[in-house]
Amino acid sequence: MGKKKVVQKIGDEPKEGVASAKASTGSSRKVENGTVYVNATYNNTVITVTDAGGNVLAWSSAGALGFAGPKKATPFASAKVATAVIEKIKKSGPFNIHIVVKGVGGGRDSAVRTFAGQGFTVLSVRDATPIPHNGPRSPKVRRI
Repeated sequence: MGKKKVVQKIGDEPKEGVASAKASTGSSRKVENGTVYVNATYNNTVITVTDAGGNVLAWSSAGALGFAGPKKATPFASAKVATAVIEKIKKSGPFNIHIVVKGVGGGRDSAVRTFAGQGFTVLSVRDATPIPHNGPRSPKVRRI
């Protein structure tokens, strides 16, 4: 089959008319209003910050910060997650926030208190925990 030829390029400089593509790592625009979603389950706490259009600006979870096992669902871990998210959005905003809390975990109140204590204007707090209307189907009658 023969040997393969290797082509070497000399001088990989970009042309003057072509702009180099650079990935944007963060949003540079200021956002005034936004929504903070706190998902507090028995196993973890996830906090997501979005702008008014629903575009995610920052997020973090207790597992991403290094908490493991049952420690992820504690109020302390939830406060640390909220602090990490606040550090991410400190420069760009949002500064006026609506908070939507979902789940029954221990970190619900802790996350809300952390956002309120860090100088954000909390416009509303809404509980979006799903509530079963009739529950699951009951088991069939046992026959002996």
